[in-house]
Amino acid sequence: MSKAAKTRTMILTKSFELIYKQGYQATSIDNILATTKVTKGAFFYHFKNKDQMGLAMINDIICPGMHTSLVKPLLDTNDPVVDIYEMMRIVLLKVPFLRAKYGCPVVNLIEEMSAINDDFKSALLRFIKEWQEAVKGSIEQGKALNKINKEVNAGHVACFVVAGYSGVRNMGKAMGSSCYTVFLQEFKNYLKQLA
Repeated sequence: MSKAAKTRTMILTKSFELIYKQGYQATSIDNILATTKVTKGAFFYHFKNKDQMGLAMINDIICPGMHTSLVKPLLDTNDPVVDIYEMMRIVLLKVPFLRAKYGCPVVNLIEEMSAINDDFKSALLRFIKEWQEAVKGSIEQGKALNKINKEVNAGHVACFVVAGYSGVRNMGKAMGSSCYTVFLQEFKNYLKQLA
């Protein structure tokens, strides 16, 4: 990786850390410069403005990381009830950079930016749709293996799973991770009913 590519990646990584903790709009370019120790010239060499940096952060840092945790575990599933539950349990309780008090970086940005920035909305929705397709595909695979009831609407399940995750992540900001345990118990019951 070239020095310029390393600098760009470092700016995106450090910006993500700041934005995840304090929000996109509350994080200024000056905050980013102070944290990264790069000059304004170096920042603007890589990004035309803060929004271009934010979109690169979504596409290059956030979505690939979330893909690893939320989408990849559901590809080629043999038991969707177990695999969807484990995906949710791991992402809520085991992924070290996702802290309860800060919620989910994707959900946070959807709430903060979707109504005011169509480019952010589109980038974030691409990931949400990819995740929903992975859940849907897992359910369809389960139906083909006779592990999921044929009458189950895979698209509805996918929407429910993503909405449940979004909601519990937001609750966790106020209640802490204790609400994750309750959610996971009921989530497991829900998934068992799909068989």
